[in-house]
Amino acid sequence: MSQSSNTPYDALEVGQTASYSKTVSERDIQLFAEVSGDHNPVHLDAEYAATTMFKERIAHGMFSGALISAAVACELPGPGTIYIGQTMRFTAPVKLGDTLTVRLEILEKLPKFRVRVATRVFNQNDEMVVDGEAEILAPRKAQTVELTKLPPITIG
Repeated sequence: MSQSSNTPYDALEVGQTASYSKTVSERDIQLFAEVSGDHNPVHLDAEYAATTMFKERIAHGMFSGALISAAVACELPGPGTIYIGQTMRFTAPVKLGDTLTVRLEILEKLPKFRVRVATRVFNQNDEMVVDGEAEILAPRKAQTVELTKLPPITIG
């Protein structure tokens, strides 16, 4: 099992950064389509996607959003963080096989444990694919938690 520690509000500093990376696989696209219900053929059908402006299949935009959520929940501030809001602007398509890196930066500490966080996602070529910002409620005290290991998931 792996562990994740948080950074409580009092220890957060403006300019503090963290990152989280994941390579987008065929399995990720299929699982995300199943969980979200978004079966748009631009994500799932290569023949259809070839007729679009992208010329090939692309990942769901909100897949990048889910990675931002994982980065905030598991990296910075980490466990105990509560999401209040998120803005996202999709600046480039994400393709199968891309390695995405979420880069978080603490922008501002607000009253009542609220924090503004820059949430940007880059591909392996350092091109920004998502530009965004989150407002979160930071944890009040330090903690380390065991991350839950999922059982094998099959699509059927």
